[in-house]
Amino acid sequence: MASIRRTLSPAYHDRSYQNGGSPFSVVQSPSHKLASNGKCSSPLLSLGAFAVGLRRFIGGVFLQRYSRKGQPIWRRSLCRCLLLFLLGFLLGMMPFGGVDDVRSHDFSFEIKPPPVNVRLHRDFMVKRQEFAVDAVNLGVETRRNMKERFDFAPRKQLIVVTPTYNRGLQAYFLNRLSQVLSLVPPPLLWIVVEMNSASMETAEILRNTGVMYRHLVCTKNLTNVKDRGVQQRNVALEHIEHHKLDGIVYFADDDNIYSLELFESLREISRFGTWPVAMLAQSKNKAILEGPVCNGSQVIGWHTNEKSKRLRRFHVDMSGFAFNSTILWDPKRWRRPTSSPIRQLDSVKEGFQETTFIEQVVEDESQMEGSPPGCSKIMNWHLHLEAHNLVYPKGWLLQKNLDAVLPIK
Repeated sequence: MASIRRTLSPAYHDRSYQNGGSPFSVVQSPSHKLASNGKCSSPLLSLGAFAVGLRRFIGGVFLQRYSRKGQPIWRRSLCRCLLLFLLGFLLGMMPFGGVDDVRSHDFSFEIKPPPVNVRLHRDFMVKRQEFAVDAVNLGVETRRNMKERFDFAPRKQLIVVTPTYNRGLQAYFLNRLSQVLSLVPPPLLWIVVEMNSASMETAEILRNTGVMYRHLVCTKNLTNVKDRGVQQRNVALEHIEHHKLDGIVYFADDDNIYSLELFESLREISRFGTWPVAMLAQSKNKAILEGPVCNGSQVIGWHTNEKSKRLRRFHVDMSGFAFNSTILWDPKRWRRPTSSPIRQLDSVKEGFQETTFIEQVVEDESQMEGSPPGCSKIMNWHLHLEAHNLVYPKGWLLQKNLDAVLPIK
């Protein structure tokens, strides 16, 4: 049997195929062979060879995704990124126009203001100045009105000392005085002093007054006391000195009559102030004027009508003077010769408690102030009203009704 031999292409007899090479190996073109052999060196062939090489390089870099072993080649990806970055950087640095074209453009960063109408600008400035002047005038007027409407000047504190004791008209006297003090502008402190113990009736009256108060008790034995009012005032003086209360101290007995003008004038006192007091004589049905004689605010003499009291240095009633509380606890400020406590004396004769106390506060009339200037007004009255043979009602309440009942007509 005749054997048929197939004619094979010379490509199949290539050694590379026999050694495991690819059967689709590229046959080099004659031009390539000529270029590689160096037999042809024309510029056209050289350019074609460069193009073929560049195409192979780009195809190998951008088209090949896997290596020969089938694994991703990250190094080549990195190289691609770097290559693209370098290419973009070079393209960005390349000038696309001439220098003259760049210089022809005017890149000015100066901010030019818009055109201004001089007339409108002048009118605007005039209006603005007028508005500023009106605002200043309005502010000054507003401050003046507020100052006139609201008086923020600090007032001196008034420290009113009132000794009291259990008697038939005690509630009437305390209520009458409390109603006057409630009308006085604050600050005001009412110091009420009782003997032995603080009664519930007095405490309830003080709570209902609406006045700031302090309820004190004098615990001194009455058998050794000639004038209980003196001891009660000394308790208040000790309280003021211990707590260093700052204000104008005024001794206001509960049975006297006071005007509001008196308490307004007390705040004008700097050290020691005095004024005349109208007194109703107990034995005689006549009024007695006791107090200073003034030339303006200067004390130049004294009013007195009782022969037994002409030996006194200062003819003043207990409710006819007031003084600065700092004299009690700050002797250096007032240059007092001694720092001994200032107290009323119970050992002196009746009627001399006032003058002996004032002698501890001032030296002479030059340190006194007549209040009000001229000492021409009577601002309080000492009537010496006492209710004799009246029973002190418990709790100020009547336990029984009246026996006689009269019909209302």
